[in-house]
Amino acid sequence: MGEQQHVKFPQEVIDEYASLGVDLPALFSAGHLGNRMGVQILEASAERVVGTMPVEGNTQPYGLLHGGASAVLAETLGSIGSMLHGGVSRIAVGVDLNCTHHRGVRSGLVTGVATPVHRGRSTATYEIVITDEQDKRVCSARLTCMLREIDAKDAGNLPEAGRRDGAGA
Repeated sequence: MGEQQHVKFPQEVIDEYASLGVDLPALFSAGHLGNRMGVQILEASAERVVGTMPVEGNTQPYGLLHGGASAVLAETLGSIGSMLHGGVSRIAVGVDLNCTHHRGVRSGLVTGVATPVHRGRSTATYEIVITDEQDKRVCSARLTCMLREIDAKDAGNLPEAGRRDGAGA
C-alpha cells in the first residue's frame, strides 16, 4: 500500500530532476503519512495531479471517511503540482488549506484531481476535487503553496528514496 509503481510524469520533467540526481517517481511516495494512508499517485504534472486513497483505514468513529484524510490527500496532490510548477530550483511549502466536505463515504476508493488556479513565481494555488467511486464529489479543497528557492540545507532533506546517490535524510 502506498507504493508508486505507475506514476505518469512528463518525460522532460523526469529528465530535469534526473540531471540533479533525483529519481522523481521514487520521490513521490506520498511521504510516510501518505504511505500509511494508502495514497497512490497515478499521474503528476504541473497541470494535473491525480491520486487515490482507500476509505478503509482512514475513517472516523462513525465509519465515514475522516475529513482529515481528505485533507491529507488534497494537500499531497496540490503540493506535488506546486513543486512541479516551481521546478528543480524551488520547494513548495503549503501555507493555506481549505476543505469543504460534501458527503460521507464508507467504503471503496476516493480519487483526487488537483488542477491549478494560479501558478506564479512565489505562490501556486491548486483546486483539488475528491470524488467517490460513483464520481460524486466528496470534498472540494484549495491549497496555496509558497515557492521558495532551495538552499543547501533543503537539498540534504530530500527523502532517501528520491536521491539516486542515497544521500537523503
